[in-house]
Amino acid sequence: MNKFLVLVANGNETIEIFTVVDYLRRIGVELDIASVEESKELKTSQDVSFKADISFSDIKEEDYMGVYIPGGTKGAYAMRDNEKVLDLLRSFNDEDKIIGAICAGPVVLNKAGILSDKKATSFPDMKDEMDQTGEYVDNEIVVTDGNITTGRGAAVTNYLALRLAHIIGGDEAVAKLKHGTQHEAVEKYFGFEY
Repeated sequence: MNKFLVLVANGNETIEIFTVVDYLRRIGVELDIASVEESKELKTSQDVSFKADISFSDIKEEDYMGVYIPGGTKGAYAMRDNEKVLDLLRSFNDEDKIIGAICAGPVVLNKAGILSDKKATSFPDMKDEMDQTGEYVDNEIVVTDGNITTGRGAAVTNYLALRLAHIIGGDEAVAKLKHGTQHEAVEKYFGFEY
């Protein structure tokens, strides 16, 4: 159970898929990108073609410590309307595994019913669809409550990725990422630390 799972569909946001994949791989996390579509050949919301590592049917839940759902409304809705995806999320939540989602992705968690006692955020236009969420958070870019981490949208994907890296690998993993991606230079320039 040392791998991480990234669920994808046609229409997910490019940045929101690949930033998390990149950051977690940089800290040594093995991961599988799993297509919830019939094909592993997919296109992002910006029409970037890519191939998933595995099909949804190949997922062995016991192999994974956590799961991440990128945004992009079309892709998120494909997952929201897929009962097998919702069941997987419920199972991961029951086992207290790490669950992350960003932008429109949190609506999938909402539909799965796993946010009822949690604080969460999403892309602002999705707020009305977060109707089964314990507390909707408007004023934070990334929100972690227990095993679930949610984020606002594409521009903050790197911060959600840093949060997941911290949950998985602690301060050392984040320091490695901040140096390797030059977050440390951005933070120094703007005078803040995330």
